[in-house]
Amino acid sequence: MRLVVGVSGGSGMPYAHAALVALRELNVETHLIVSSGAKRVMSAEGAGPQLPDLTALAARVHDDRDLAASVASGSFRTDGMLVIPCSAGTLAKVAQGFADNLVARAAHVTLKERRPLVLVVREDPLPRPMLLNMLAAHDAGATVMTASPGFYHAPRDVGELLHFVTARVLDQFRLDVPGFRRWREEGEG
Repeated sequence: MRLVVGVSGGSGMPYAHAALVALRELNVETHLIVSSGAKRVMSAEGAGPQLPDLTALAARVHDDRDLAASVASGSFRTDGMLVIPCSAGTLAKVAQGFADNLVARAAHVTLKERRPLVLVVREDPLPRPMLLNMLAAHDAGATVMTASPGFYHAPRDVGELLHFVTARVLDQFRLDVPGFRRWREEGEG
């Protein structure tokens, strides 16, 4: 399996890191694109994952300014794309078909080729323009998710919250993350 993973400038780099770790453990070939906004957020968040932490987990890293990269073409076969976290700006670009960087261009190509595109937004509250862009992205064929963990699995720490979100996101690509406890599985009442 081959997935494009876009990381845009929304807060929440631990979500991107957790997804890349899980994809590596599942032997998924990942093509990583990190936006300039994401790099600024990494710097601002400080203690969280940094660019080398993400790039070390990818099979291939693409420069966000390279609109001639392989992932910018529909003839480059992938099994879909994940944008995690997906900033409000990237969401708007995807919703409106504005492809001025490689994250947005690869997302556009993913939709054009009718491959799965999952956008994991992480911004609250949700203003009307963002809600409309979420609806437009959905109507264009994307799956829009929020980085919102459940609590029925009784998480003990942040790592388990990240694991929950990662597992639900990768479910969209029919990938099973080991150790994920689903609702009412294992003989629960």
